[in-house]
Amino acid sequence: MLTMDDALEQVGEFGWFQKQAFLTLCLLSAAFAPIYVGIVFLAFTPDHRCRSPGVPELSHRCGWSLAEELNYTVPGPGPEGQAFPRQCRRYEVDWNQSALGCVDPLAGLAANSSLLPLGPCRYGWVYDTPGSSVVTEFNLVCDDSWKVDLFQSCVNVGFFLGSLGAGYIADRFGRKVCLLATTLISAILGVLTAVAPDYTSLLLFRLGQGLVSKGSWTAGYTLITEFVGLGYRRTVAILYQVAFTVGLVLLSGLAYAVPHWRWLQLAVSLPTFLLPLCYWFVPESPRWLLSQKRNTQAVKIMDHIAQKNGKLPPADLKMLSLKEDVTEKLSPSFVDLFRTPHLRKHTFILMYLWLTSSVLYQGLIMHMGVTGGNLYLDFFYSALVEFPAAFIILVTIERFGCLCPLAGSNLVVGAACFLMIFISHDLHWLNIVVACVGRMGITLAFQMVCLVNAELYPTFLRNLGVMVCSSLCDLGGVITPFLVFRLMEVWQGLPLVLFAALGLVAGGMTLLLPETKGVALPETIKDAENLRSTVPVDQLLLTWL
Repeated sequence: MLTMDDALEQVGEFGWFQKQAFLTLCLLSAAFAPIYVGIVFLAFTPDHRCRSPGVPELSHRCGWSLAEELNYTVPGPGPEGQAFPRQCRRYEVDWNQSALGCVDPLAGLAANSSLLPLGPCRYGWVYDTPGSSVVTEFNLVCDDSWKVDLFQSCVNVGFFLGSLGAGYIADRFGRKVCLLATTLISAILGVLTAVAPDYTSLLLFRLGQGLVSKGSWTAGYTLITEFVGLGYRRTVAILYQVAFTVGLVLLSGLAYAVPHWRWLQLAVSLPTFLLPLCYWFVPESPRWLLSQKRNTQAVKIMDHIAQKNGKLPPADLKMLSLKEDVTEKLSPSFVDLFRTPHLRKHTFILMYLWLTSSVLYQGLIMHMGVTGGNLYLDFFYSALVEFPAAFIILVTIERFGCLCPLAGSNLVVGAACFLMIFISHDLHWLNIVVACVGRMGITLAFQMVCLVNAELYPTFLRNLGVMVCSSLCDLGGVITPFLVFRLMEVWQGLPLVLFAALGLVAGGMTLLLPETKGVALPETIKDAENLRSTVPVDQLLLTWL
């Protein structure tokens, strides 16, 4: 009986049809970048200070420079560990009174300006930025700064909740239906976010976009990996994630050109209305059609692929079938992820790996902090780090498979975090080098866990399995800011202790998964249960030597 992998070998594993479908679906991956990390530009917090009526007029009358105005009218830094009065407090002074002079105007009111009473910023804030952001428009600073965290958490909560629903839709009604629905809704919500009249509606639109946008990205990922043959499956999956990195690079340039958040949101949302056209250019997955007993449609699509690739279809194409027992249940169910011993073990391990990848990836960035550099260049350089990571993956997985590089990457980031605990803050250059090694390690792990996840589940469960396990990544995105900043209040190195433990444990747990190098995608639960192998320790060491 002819299987999908056998048929793809004959009609073309990565011919003209697959290349066209791949490039089309890569647009989905690139478009997901502004949704995932757009907060960097949409909600950046510029330098700011309290608005004090009368100060601009006094500054103009006295001919002060900006530095002199700040020195005379804005409070200095407060006690260490507290919010800066410069940003959140103002002198309770009537700056319109004529008694104020141009040289040290507060000298006549108190012997020391630190003795003057301070009050809240009741007149708003002045922001030192030529553009605008969610922060500057809705004044999300000082006592309301937590609302910026909530703005980002809403997206991750949406990712988390939407993972289950979108995964079920893709496995129950098809990859194409999921792509069309989620992409169109995401585009509409992106435009609504750009015109949101208040903070509450902004949160609701952002939450809604999170609910559907990840489903679109993952459905595209699953679809392209099911179109190509065994020899190209991993390469295509990695390059699909590289398209996301391309989206990051383009986002930095677009944000530089469009510094106002509403116009930037429109600029990244309007083009996505073209993405639903993928529905008419990319057919349904033949693997999924076979899993749903729609063999006739699957045969027609395979015949179409053969024609596009300039190949002759197999003589026995009409016998195309999955290798399942006809009595096996093929409707996806959440319970199926835990029904059998090996699938249950794989699901729990993959959940932990996704959670760890998210916490370490975002946590390392937060711990390094923003050091006052150029926002656009910093983002651009950090995005470029992901390109060599993809190259390393492509080189290593062909020789060692996925499991060893994944385990090694987690061990590297864990070791890097452990070393950073003992490096003096005076050795700034060494801290940066080790942190970059850790960042490279977690970037490798993040990209590979998605690849491994898709290869361990049978066809009818694959999309649901990826969505459920990767939902822990979104949960990690929700809790990471609280983990990092709350632990740093106790001790600055405490988050690194947590990161080291998470990374080292993840490296060990990865070795409990089966290697899928050279193994056909499992079509049934029985196939997935038979995926067993042990990774030798010497092979793991060779991967990173």
